[in-house]
Amino acid sequence: MCSGNFAKCLGITLIPLTIICILCNILLFFPGGNVADESSEITDEVFYLGGILGSGVVMIFPALVFLGMKNNDCCGCCGNESCGKRFAMFGSILFAAAGAVGAAYSVIVSCVAINHGPKCFTTYLNGTVQAINVTYPFADGNYLSNRTLWDLCDGPGDIITWHLTLFCILLVTGLVQIGLCAFQVINGLIGTICGDCCGCCGDS
Repeated sequence: MCSGNFAKCLGITLIPLTIICILCNILLFFPGGNVADESSEITDEVFYLGGILGSGVVMIFPALVFLGMKNNDCCGCCGNESCGKRFAMFGSILFAAAGAVGAAYSVIVSCVAINHGPKCFTTYLNGTVQAINVTYPFADGNYLSNRTLWDLCDGPGDIITWHLTLFCILLVTGLVQIGLCAFQVINGLIGTICGDCCGCCGDS
């Protein structure tokens, strides 16, 4: 497969992953699937916008660049060294690196959020009256291995499952995006050195 075609395939794959990340980050603004009364009820890491910015907006640019890498037939550039294909492949390496950095940001934010756990309602005694506080009841991921601690959260909704599911999707998707960008760095290097159509230039 020509390097341009391979880049286009990577771009096609990145688009749905980018959409998934943006949607997950948006859903996290609704803790437990509910509309928050105040922004203080939303987990802090959600506002870091790892899915919207890192794996979303930043990733759109390399995805579009990859999609446009192959507009001609496989051998359309052969015999014309000034056609710019090698330069385009080199440029795709820079966009791939930028995309990997954005996805890495999303992965880091997701890891921190999973470790901290969600911000949720907790009940405590205020004198003789039960009161509700919005806080982080977990520390250093202790709730991940001890599900009995989940009882400390009184909502909103099934906030822990909501939090873990969406941030885990962001984590896994971000890792996949990093892998795809890494493939394009290698593919771009091959395309820069050998040209877009190694192995098919002899075809007519």
